[in-house]
Amino acid sequence: MDVLVCIKRVPLSGGKFTITEDGLDIESAKLGFTISPHEEVAVEEAVRIAEKEGGSVTVLTLGPPDAEEQIREQMAIGADRGILIETDGQEWDPQGTASAIADAINADETDFDLIIMGNESADASGYQVGIRVAHKLGRPIATGVKGITIADGKATFERPVKTGRELYEMPLPAVVTVLDGLNIPRYPSVPGRIRAKKKPIERLNPERPQPKLEKTRLEVPAMKAKQAQVLGNGPDAAPAVVEIFKQIGVI
Repeated sequence: MDVLVCIKRVPLSGGKFTITEDGLDIESAKLGFTISPHEEVAVEEAVRIAEKEGGSVTVLTLGPPDAEEQIREQMAIGADRGILIETDGQEWDPQGTASAIADAINADETDFDLIIMGNESADASGYQVGIRVAHKLGRPIATGVKGITIADGKATFERPVKTGRELYEMPLPAVVTVLDGLNIPRYPSVPGRIRAKKKPIERLNPERPQPKLEKTRLEVPAMKAKQAQVLGNGPDAAPAVVEIFKQIGVI
């Protein structure tokens, strides 16, 4: 059972974001990077499937050379090898991204039985790449999945809905996008990190296609300032406090 997981290098959400002077990108010099929680559970699920069924786990990403860090991190929890589709750091649109991923899959020697992706990336949240990759490969896809079962050459995907859950049974090979909560990802161990340094990463350098979407500008949303109202000092504040309690229905 050979599984491919697609991940994306994204800025840590806890950092302070500033926009470059041209207004088209995020200043990343002082930011840390990670992958989305959806993709963390995707890698964990792939490793579990390989441990149970046998086979291999490959991690693929499209991004700058520094994205090797995110591939090595996932190798430390059990992925066997990586594929880095190198870019110059510019954001690729969903069409170009899906095309590059599909081309890399078709060119690879491994015939992947299952391709797992996060339901959406943690930055753009476009929801498109997984569906576009499945379409280009001619494979069935299930999205928004929180349960995967493999048996008899078929995959059963469980998808939560408001009224309960939906089950989709698909022949392999297939593509699936998963949600956070599918499992609890393990932490990389020290031996795992040591082994990850020796695992192979294949590097591809496709030409960036002409974007079909135009980015006009980025903006950091305005933050609402917290305001405090001084009701008074000492005993003089008591009537104002009582009035506030009346307004909110406490008394």
